[in-house]
Amino acid sequence: MTLDDLLADLPHVTINPVQPLIGAEIAGLDIADVTDQEFALIHQALLRFKVVFLRNQTPTRAQHVAFGRRFGTLEVHPLSAHPEFPEMLVLRSFGGMKEGTAAPAADFWHSDTTFRDTPSAISVLMAHELPPLGGDTLWSNMVAAYNGLDDALKQRIETLDAEHTGLIAFGRHLDTPEKQAGFLSQYPVQAHPVVRLHPETAERMLYVNSGFTNRILGVSDDESASLLRVLFDEVKRPEYQVRFRWEVGSIAIWDNRSTQHYGVADYAGWRHLERVTVEGDRPKKAGASRATMETGS
Repeated sequence: MTLDDLLADLPHVTINPVQPLIGAEIAGLDIADVTDQEFALIHQALLRFKVVFLRNQTPTRAQHVAFGRRFGTLEVHPLSAHPEFPEMLVLRSFGGMKEGTAAPAADFWHSDTTFRDTPSAISVLMAHELPPLGGDTLWSNMVAAYNGLDDALKQRIETLDAEHTGLIAFGRHLDTPEKQAGFLSQYPVQAHPVVRLHPETAERMLYVNSGFTNRILGVSDDESASLLRVLFDEVKRPEYQVRFRWEVGSIAIWDNRSTQHYGVADYAGWRHLERVTVEGDRPKKAGASRATMETGS
Protein backbone atom coordinates (compact mmCIF):
# COMPACT_ATOMS: atom_id res chain seq x y z
CA MET A 1 0.00 0.00 0.00
CA THR A 2 1.12 3.54 -0.66
CA LEU A 3 1.55 6.12 2.07
CA ASP A 4 -1.60 7.92 0.91
CA ASP A 5 -3.58 4.66 1.07
CA LEU A 6 -2.33 3.98 4.58
CA LEU A 7 -3.24 7.48 5.73
CA ALA A 8 -6.75 7.02 4.34
CA ASP A 9 -7.09 3.80 6.35
CA LEU A 10 -5.67 5.34 9.55
CA PRO A 11 -7.58 8.60 10.11
CA HIS A 12 -6.22 8.96 13.66
CA VAL A 13 -2.71 9.48 12.24
CA THR A 14 -1.48 12.77 10.77
CA ILE A 15 1.75 13.54 8.91
CA ASN A 16 2.91 17.15 8.62
CA PRO A 17 5.98 17.94 6.49
CA VAL A 18 8.29 20.44 8.18
CA GLN A 19 10.51 21.35 5.22
CA PRO A 20 9.91 21.09 1.46
CA LEU A 21 12.65 18.49 0.82
CA ILE A 22 13.08 16.61 4.10
CA GLY A 23 11.39 15.84 7.39
CA ALA A 24 7.86 15.30 8.71
CA GLU A 25 6.17 15.03 12.09
CA ILE A 26 3.86 12.08 12.71
CA ALA A 27 1.12 12.38 15.34
CA GLY A 28 -1.39 9.85 16.64
CA LEU A 29 0.99 6.91 17.15
CA ASP A 30 2.72 5.31 20.12
CA ILE A 31 5.85 3.35 19.09
CA ALA A 32 5.43 1.13 22.15
CA ASP A 33 2.29 -0.38 20.61
CA VAL A 34 1.93 0.07 16.86
CA THR A 35 -0.10 -2.21 14.62
CA ASP A 36 1.39 -3.72 11.47
CA GLN A 37 -0.49 -1.17 9.39
CA GLU A 38 0.72 1.74 11.53
CA PHE A 39 4.28 0.44 11.25
CA ALA A 40 3.91 0.21 7.47
CA LEU A 41 2.83 3.86 7.47
CA ILE A 42 5.91 4.88 9.48
CA HIS A 43 8.15 2.95 7.08
CA GLN A 44 6.57 4.51 3.98
CA ALA A 45 6.76 7.99 5.53
CA LEU A 46 10.43 7.41 6.33
CA LEU A 47 11.21 6.53 2.72
CA ARG A 48 9.38 9.61 1.46
CA PHE A 49 10.57 12.21 4.01
CA LYS A 50 14.00 10.68 4.94
CA VAL A 51 13.54 11.56 8.64
CA VAL A 52 10.32 11.53 10.71
CA PHE A 53 9.65 12.83 14.21
CA LEU A 54 7.24 11.72 16.92
CA ARG A 55 6.69 13.57 20.19
CA ASN A 56 5.34 12.63 23.63
CA GLN A 57 6.61 9.06 23.45
CA THR A 58 7.21 6.97 26.61
CA PRO A 59 8.53 3.54 25.58
CA THR A 60 10.62 1.48 27.94
CA ARG A 61 14.09 0.60 26.72
CA ALA A 62 12.84 -2.89 25.89
CA GLN A 63 10.00 -1.40 23.82
CA HIS A 64 12.43 0.99 22.09
CA VAL A 65 14.62 -1.96 21.11
CA ALA A 66 11.61 -4.03 20.02
CA PHE A 67 10.32 -1.21 17.81
CA GLY A 68 13.70 -0.76 16.13
CA ARG A 69 13.91 -4.49 15.51
CA ARG A 70 10.74 -4.30 13.39
CA PHE A 71 12.84 -2.58 10.72
CA GLY A 72 15.44 -5.37 10.75
CA THR A 73 18.43 -6.77 12.63
CA LEU A 74 19.89 -4.28 15.08
CA GLU A 75 23.61 -3.55 15.14
CA VAL A 76 25.90 -3.13 18.13
CA HIS A 77 27.93 0.08 17.91
CA PRO A 78 31.71 -0.47 18.02
CA LEU A 79 32.40 2.09 20.77
CA SER A 80 29.49 1.88 23.17
CA ALA A 81 26.75 -0.46 24.30
CA HIS A 82 24.12 -0.47 27.02
CA PRO A 83 24.87 -3.12 29.72
CA GLU A 84 21.33 -4.54 29.59
CA PHE A 85 20.52 -3.84 25.93
CA PRO A 86 23.71 -4.19 23.85
CA GLU A 87 21.94 -2.87 20.72
CA MET A 88 21.29 0.47 22.44
CA LEU A 89 23.83 3.27 22.05
CA VAL A 90 23.79 5.83 24.87
CA LEU A 91 24.65 9.36 23.71
CA ARG A 92 25.34 11.37 26.84
CA SER A 93 27.24 14.63 26.81
CA PHE A 94 27.70 17.75 28.92
CA GLY A 95 28.15 21.12 27.28
CA GLY A 96 28.74 19.45 23.92
CA MET A 97 31.49 17.18 25.28
CA LYS A 98 30.97 13.42 25.32
CA GLU A 99 30.67 12.08 28.88
CA GLY A 100 33.94 10.75 30.28
CA THR A 101 36.11 12.23 27.52
CA ALA A 102 37.73 15.47 26.45
CA ALA A 103 36.26 15.01 22.96
CA PRO A 104 33.24 16.84 21.59
CA ALA A 105 30.10 14.99 20.62
CA ALA A 106 29.47 14.29 16.92
CA ASP A 107 29.23 17.93 15.84
CA PHE A 108 30.05 17.24 12.20
CA TRP A 109 28.07 16.10 9.17
CA HIS A 110 28.08 12.33 8.77
CA SER A 111 26.18 9.16 7.95
CA ASP A 112 26.62 6.53 10.64
CA THR A 113 29.18 3.71 10.32
CA THR A 114 30.02 4.12 6.65
CA PHE A 115 33.40 2.66 7.65
CA ARG A 116 31.66 -0.74 7.84
CA ASP A 117 31.17 -3.06 4.88
CA THR A 118 27.40 -2.88 5.55
CA PRO A 119 26.74 0.61 6.97
CA SER A 120 23.76 1.46 9.15
CA ALA A 121 20.35 1.62 7.48
CA ILE A 122 17.81 3.18 9.88
CA SER A 123 18.14 4.72 13.36
CA VAL A 124 15.59 5.39 16.10
CA LEU A 125 16.80 8.04 18.57
CA MET A 126 14.93 9.13 21.72
CA ALA A 127 15.56 12.12 24.02
CA HIS A 128 15.67 11.42 27.78
CA GLU A 129 17.37 14.53 29.19
CA LEU A 130 18.01 17.88 27.53
CA PRO A 131 19.76 21.17 28.24
CA PRO A 132 17.53 24.19 28.80
CA LEU A 133 18.56 25.62 25.43
CA GLY A 134 20.32 24.30 22.35
CA GLY A 135 21.31 20.78 21.39
CA ASP A 136 19.25 20.56 18.20
CA THR A 137 20.00 18.00 15.49
CA LEU A 138 20.04 18.69 11.74
CA TRP A 139 19.51 16.25 8.87
CA SER A 140 20.31 16.80 5.20
CA ASN A 141 18.78 15.03 2.19
CA MET A 142 21.49 13.31 0.14
CA VAL A 143 19.11 12.50 -2.71
CA ALA A 144 18.46 16.23 -3.11
CA ALA A 145 22.18 16.92 -2.77
CA TYR A 146 22.94 14.57 -5.65
CA ASN A 147 20.09 15.91 -7.78
CA GLY A 148 21.38 19.46 -7.28
CA LEU A 149 24.78 18.74 -8.80
CA ASP A 150 25.46 19.86 -12.35
CA ASP A 151 25.46 17.19 -15.04
CA ALA A 152 29.22 17.27 -15.60
CA LEU A 153 29.94 16.60 -11.93
CA LYS A 154 27.32 13.85 -11.78
CA GLN A 155 28.97 12.14 -14.74
CA ARG A 156 32.44 12.52 -13.19
CA ILE A 157 31.57 10.90 -9.86
CA GLU A 158 28.91 8.35 -10.78
CA THR A 159 31.27 5.39 -11.23
CA LEU A 160 33.86 6.37 -8.61
CA ASP A 161 34.46 4.76 -5.22
CA ALA A 162 35.64 6.44 -2.03
CA GLU A 163 37.60 5.16 0.95
CA HIS A 164 35.87 5.21 4.36
CA THR A 165 37.62 4.75 7.72
CA GLY A 166 36.41 5.06 11.29
CA LEU A 167 39.67 6.63 12.40
CA ILE A 168 38.67 10.06 11.06
CA ALA A 169 35.88 10.48 13.62
CA PHE A 170 36.82 7.90 16.24
CA GLY A 171 40.58 8.43 16.30
CA ARG A 172 40.14 10.96 19.12
CA HIS A 173 38.64 8.17 21.25
CA LEU A 174 41.39 5.68 20.30
CA ASP A 175 44.35 7.44 21.84
CA THR A 176 47.13 4.87 21.27
CA PRO A 177 48.51 3.19 18.15
CA GLU A 178 47.55 -0.17 19.64
CA LYS A 179 43.90 0.88 20.05
CA GLN A 180 43.81 2.23 16.50
CA ALA A 181 45.35 -0.96 15.12
CA GLY A 182 42.83 -3.03 17.04
CA PHE A 183 39.97 -0.96 15.66
CA LEU A 184 41.22 -1.32 12.08
CA SER A 185 41.64 -5.06 12.48
CA GLN A 186 37.95 -5.30 13.38
CA TYR A 187 36.76 -2.57 11.01
CA PRO A 188 39.16 -2.38 8.05
CA VAL A 189 39.02 0.50 5.60
CA GLN A 190 36.12 0.14 3.16
CA ALA A 191 35.49 1.33 -0.39
CA HIS A 192 31.94 2.48 -1.13
CA PRO A 193 30.44 4.18 -4.22
CA VAL A 194 30.46 7.97 -4.27
CA VAL A 195 26.92 7.78 -5.71
CA ARG A 196 24.86 5.08 -4.06
CA LEU A 197 21.61 3.49 -5.24
CA HIS A 198 18.95 3.31 -2.52
CA PRO A 199 18.04 -0.38 -2.01
CA GLU A 200 14.31 0.34 -1.47
CA THR A 201 13.50 3.41 -3.58
CA ALA A 202 16.20 3.13 -6.32
CA GLU A 203 17.02 6.82 -5.81
CA ARG A 204 20.55 8.03 -6.48
CA MET A 205 22.25 9.51 -3.42
CA LEU A 206 25.50 11.30 -2.67
CA TYR A 207 27.40 8.92 -0.37
CA VAL A 208 30.51 10.63 0.99
CA ASN A 209 30.72 12.35 4.37
CA SER A 210 33.33 14.31 6.29
CA GLY A 211 33.07 12.03 9.33
CA PHE A 212 34.34 8.87 7.64
CA THR A 213 35.32 9.45 3.98
CA ASN A 214 39.07 9.68 3.56
CA ARG A 215 39.63 9.99 -0.18
CA ILE A 216 38.19 9.22 -3.60
CA LEU A 217 39.86 6.28 -5.29
CA GLY A 218 41.11 6.12 -8.86
CA VAL A 219 41.95 9.83 -9.11
CA SER A 220 44.95 11.92 -8.08
CA ASP A 221 45.28 13.15 -4.51
CA ASP A 222 44.67 16.71 -5.69
CA GLU A 223 41.50 15.80 -7.57
CA SER A 224 40.28 13.71 -4.66
CA ALA A 225 40.73 16.60 -2.24
CA SER A 226 39.06 19.02 -4.68
CA LEU A 227 36.06 16.75 -5.29
CA LEU A 228 35.56 16.04 -1.59
CA ARG A 229 35.63 19.76 -0.74
CA VAL A 230 32.83 20.35 -3.25
CA LEU A 231 30.78 17.30 -2.23
CA PHE A 232 31.17 17.87 1.52
CA ASP A 233 29.86 21.40 1.03
CA GLU A 234 26.65 20.20 -0.62
CA VAL A 235 25.34 18.83 2.68
CA LYS A 236 25.52 22.34 4.15
CA ARG A 237 22.88 23.85 1.84
CA PRO A 238 19.95 25.00 4.02
CA GLU A 239 17.38 24.02 1.39
CA TYR A 240 18.35 20.36 1.81
CA GLN A 241 18.10 20.45 5.61
CA VAL A 242 15.68 20.14 8.50
CA ARG A 243 16.49 21.22 12.07
CA PHE A 244 14.76 19.47 14.96
CA ARG A 245 14.31 20.96 18.42
CA TRP A 246 14.20 18.12 20.88
CA GLU A 247 11.80 17.68 23.78
CA VAL A 248 11.99 14.92 26.37
CA GLY A 249 10.05 12.03 24.85
CA SER A 250 10.77 13.09 21.26
CA ILE A 251 11.86 10.41 18.81
CA ALA A 252 13.62 10.85 15.47
CA ILE A 253 13.69 8.00 12.95
CA TRP A 254 15.97 8.54 9.98
CA ASP A 255 17.14 6.76 6.87
CA ASN A 256 20.90 6.71 7.31
CA ARG A 257 21.38 5.71 3.67
CA SER A 258 19.78 8.85 2.22
CA THR A 259 20.68 11.44 4.88
CA GLN A 260 23.51 12.91 6.86
CA HIS A 261 23.05 14.42 10.31
CA TYR A 262 24.77 16.89 12.64
CA GLY A 263 24.35 17.28 16.40
CA VAL A 264 24.78 20.96 17.27
CA ALA A 265 27.16 21.34 20.24
CA ASP A 266 25.87 24.76 21.34
CA TYR A 267 24.53 23.89 24.79
CA ALA A 268 25.42 23.92 28.46
CA GLY A 269 24.14 21.15 30.71
CA TRP A 270 23.38 17.49 30.14
CA ARG A 271 22.04 16.03 26.91
CA HIS A 272 21.09 12.35 27.07
CA LEU A 273 19.67 10.47 24.10
CA GLU A 274 19.48 6.76 23.32
CA ARG A 275 19.54 5.10 19.92
CA VAL A 276 19.02 1.77 18.25
CA THR A 277 20.18 1.27 14.68
CA VAL A 278 19.30 -1.26 12.00
CA GLU A 279 22.01 -3.07 10.07
CA GLY A 280 22.21 -2.10 6.41
CA ASP A 281 23.42 -3.81 3.26
CA ARG A 282 26.46 -3.41 1.07
CA PRO A 283 26.08 -0.11 -0.85
CA LYS A 284 25.34 -0.59 -4.55
CA LYS A 285 26.92 1.68 -7.14
CA ALA A 286 24.38 3.79 -9.06
CA GLY A 287 26.60 4.01 -12.12
CA ALA A 288 26.79 0.23 -12.41
CA SER A 289 23.01 0.05 -12.23
CA ARG A 290 22.64 2.61 -15.00
CA ALA A 291 25.07 0.69 -17.24
CA THR A 292 23.16 -2.54 -16.61
CA MET A 293 19.86 -0.93 -17.53
CA GLU A 294 21.27 0.69 -20.65
CA THR A 295 22.69 -2.61 -21.95
CA GLY A 296 19.54 -4.53 -21.05
CA SER A 297 21.50 -7.16 -19.12
